[in-house]
Amino acid sequence: MLDAQPLLANGFRGIDLAIVVVYLLGIVFLGVWSARREKRTTGDYFLAGRNLGWPMIGLSLFATNISTVHLVGLASAGYKDGLVYGNFEWLAAFCLILLGLVFAPFYFRSRVATLPEYLEKRFSSGSRTMLAVMAVFGALFIHIGVSLYAGAAIIERLFNLDAMVSILIISAATAIYTVVGGLLAVVVTEAVQTVLLLAGALIITVLGIIALGDAGVTDWSGLAAATKPNQLSMVHAEGDFAWYAMLLGYPVLGVWYWCADQTIVQRVLAAKSERDAQLGPIFAGFIKVLPVFLMVLPGVMAYVLFKDKIGDDPDQTLPVLIEQLVPTGLKGLLAAGLLAALMSTVAGALNSTSTLVSIDIVQRLRPQTTEAMLVRVGRITAVVVMILAILWSTQGKSFGGIFAGLNHMIACLAPPITAVFLLGVFWRRGTQQASLVTLLGGFLLGAFVFVIDFPSFGFNLITEQLGIPFMLQAFYLFAICSVIFVAVSMMTPRPRPEQTKDLCWDNPLASILTRPERGGMRDPRVLALILAVIMIALYIVFR
Repeated sequence: MLDAQPLLANGFRGIDLAIVVVYLLGIVFLGVWSARREKRTTGDYFLAGRNLGWPMIGLSLFATNISTVHLVGLASAGYKDGLVYGNFEWLAAFCLILLGLVFAPFYFRSRVATLPEYLEKRFSSGSRTMLAVMAVFGALFIHIGVSLYAGAAIIERLFNLDAMVSILIISAATAIYTVVGGLLAVVVTEAVQTVLLLAGALIITVLGIIALGDAGVTDWSGLAAATKPNQLSMVHAEGDFAWYAMLLGYPVLGVWYWCADQTIVQRVLAAKSERDAQLGPIFAGFIKVLPVFLMVLPGVMAYVLFKDKIGDDPDQTLPVLIEQLVPTGLKGLLAAGLLAALMSTVAGALNSTSTLVSIDIVQRLRPQTTEAMLVRVGRITAVVVMILAILWSTQGKSFGGIFAGLNHMIACLAPPITAVFLLGVFWRRGTQQASLVTLLGGFLLGAFVFVIDFPSFGFNLITEQLGIPFMLQAFYLFAICSVIFVAVSMMTPRPRPEQTKDLCWDNPLASILTRPERGGMRDPRVLALILAVIMIALYIVFR
C-alpha cells in the first residue's frame, strides 16, 4: 500500500508528511496543555515556579543545545573532517561539570532570575545592562537565526518546500507554545523532543552500520581504511582543530555557552533544590557522550557510502543519509526528530530573551510594572525576536558551513563574557569598572573581528590571510579581555564588601571538597568524577 502513495520528494511519501504534521500539532498541544493554568507571576512564567528536578533540567539542557544545526552540522563535519568535530561535544562534558560543581550552587544560592542580575550584584547595573544586550544578540543571531536556516535547508531538501515557507511554519508552531506557556512549556516539550531526536539519530547510525556491512566494511579497521587520514581520530596534531587550538579555544566558548549564557543556564536557575541544580548539568554531561557516535560518526559513514552523491557540499550529508538509508514512514519520524531539535533550541532561546528584556531591562527602568505586564512584555519580546531571527536566517547561505559558521560567531561573542564571569567569580579584587570596560570593549572588538573575518562579508582577513583559526582567535580575544579586566581592576578602588560577600568563591576547590553531601552515587561530586573518568578513557581510545 505504501507504494501506491504519492511520492513527494527524495523518497518521501504521504505517510511521512502526515507524521510530520501530527508531530507539529502534537508538540504545540503538549506545550500549551502543560501550561494550561494561567501564569500570573514572573517566577511561574520565566522560571517554571523554580520547581524543576534534575532529570528535566538535564534533558532540557541537552535539547536546547542539540539543535538542527548539530544534527545537520555534525554530520556535515564528520563527512568533511571526521571525528575531530566531536571535541565540541566531549569537551562540553567538562564545562558541564564546572557548571554543576562550581557555578550552579553559586547561582542557586543567590536566587537570581537571570545571569545579568548576578552581574549587577557582583559589579554594577551597567554590567547587567551590557550582558543583557549581548545575551539577546547571542540568542537572536546564534541560537535562533542559524537554527532556523539549518532546519529550513534540510526541510527544503527533503520535501521540496520553499525555505521561507518552512521557516514561517516552524517559527509559528514554536512561538505559540513558547509565548503562551513560558519556561514550563519549553522544558516539558524539550524532554519529549530529546528522546525523539536521539531515537532518530540512533536509527540513522544503525542503518549506516548495516549499509557498511553490505558494502564489505565489517569492523573498525576496515572503516579506517576506507576513510581519509585521521578521519576517525579525535585528536589532530595540526590544522584548524589541532589539539592545542581546541585546548586553548574551546574553554572560552564552552564556559560562556554552558556557564554564562542565559539560554542554557535558565534551566539551572529554575531548579527546585541546589542538588537538582548540580545533578542536572552532570546528567546532561553523560548524554553529551552520545552525539559523537550518533551524529558525527554517521557523517564519516556517509563519506564511505555516498561521497559520490554528496560531493563537495557536506551540508547535504544528513539529507542524503535519510534519503538513501531510511525506509518510508521512518523518514517522517526522522524529519520530526529534526523539527524537534530545531524547535527545542528556538523555544529555549525565545524564553531566555523574553526573560532578559522583561526582568533585566523593563523591570529595572520601570520598577512599578506589574508582574502581569512583565509577562506580557516577555511574550511580545518573543514575537519580535522571532521575526528578526527569521530575517537573519535568510542570510544562512553566507554562513560558510552551518556548524563552523555557528562556532565562528560564538568565538567573537564569548571571550569578554567568559573573562568577566571567570575573573568575577574567582578573583575578589575584580571591580565594577573592569567588568563594564571588559564587556563593552570585548563586544566591540569581537564585532570588529566578526566583520573582517566572517565569510558573509567576503574578507576572511584573520582566518585566510593571517592563518589564525577561529578557535585560536577566541583564545587571543579572551587573553586581551582578561588583561583589560585585571589592568582596570588594579587601577580602580577595591569592590565594596557587599559586592563580594556570597558572590565570589574564596577557595572553589576547597569548597567543593569539603561541602557536606549525602555521599555515594547521590553525591554530585562522585558522579562528576565518574563522568570525567569516562571522558578521559574515551579520549584515550579515540585519540
